[in-house]
Amino acid sequence: MNLKQLRYFLVVAEEKQITSAAKRLYIAQPPLSYQLKQLEKELGAQLFKRTAHGIELTDAGQTFQSYANEIITLAQNAENQVHKTVSGELGTITLGMASSSTGLIPMNSFEEFRQYYPEISFDIYEDNTYGILDKLEKKTIDLGIVRTPYNQTGLQTKTLTTEKMMAITTDPILKEKKELRIKDLAGHPLIVYRRFEAIFNQTFAHHGLKPFYAVKCDDSRTAITWAKQKMGLALVPESIAKTYAEESMIPIKHANWVTHLQLVWRKDRQLTPLMKKIIAAM
Repeated sequence: MNLKQLRYFLVVAEEKQITSAAKRLYIAQPPLSYQLKQLEKELGAQLFKRTAHGIELTDAGQTFQSYANEIITLAQNAENQVHKTVSGELGTITLGMASSSTGLIPMNSFEEFRQYYPEISFDIYEDNTYGILDKLEKKTIDLGIVRTPYNQTGLQTKTLTTEKMMAITTDPILKEKKELRIKDLAGHPLIVYRRFEAIFNQTFAHHGLKPFYAVKCDDSRTAITWAKQKMGLALVPESIAKTYAEESMIPIKHANWVTHLQLVWRKDRQLTPLMKKIIAAM
């Protein structure tokens, strides 16, 4: 028994004539009749009976018809699902997201992507940048969204944002300023995202200033929370500041204090069609 025989059987059952069924299937009558006989032989049952008006299904044929329809439908669904998987229209993407990307991900382009490919799902892993890079190394995730700076060895990257640093403060005097310079920061207790500490130290040293770090942490959202509790002035990337503290943020005027969100994946990883679609959409 094969799918071709099942399709032949179903068309004959609908047409109730070998002649019209053969025309519909674009084959000659003898091979069609042969395939039906082979099917009956394998099943050990007569599927059709002749009548004055053509042929009709036997009781066994009626029983077999429902199963044949189900099998053909399952085969078509399987073929469609496999095609969608191969073409990147179906499947699950495992995506690692750094905590400071929450203000930008999901991007607006994801909504359109979802409309075109409604059968794609996302499995999200949240961590700091180093945790996301570790998951990439262990192949726990397909793609990661991380924030610079980090070691890019062995990785392919796509830059998603370029962001300035913002100061978050509850100080009413500072909040009157349109922007802050490096010298404006040195006299205040600072709350810093630990991975930017080296960059900040280099800048302050270049200006001959010695900052006081009141709080060091590993999540920019934590830095903002402590700033709102008047524990100091938090230095965080622009996107995260706009998401959690836009009313309290002040731009910092310093060209070197720039950070990027980047989409990353392993160079040695063969990209699936779905991964390629996600990368193109971001």
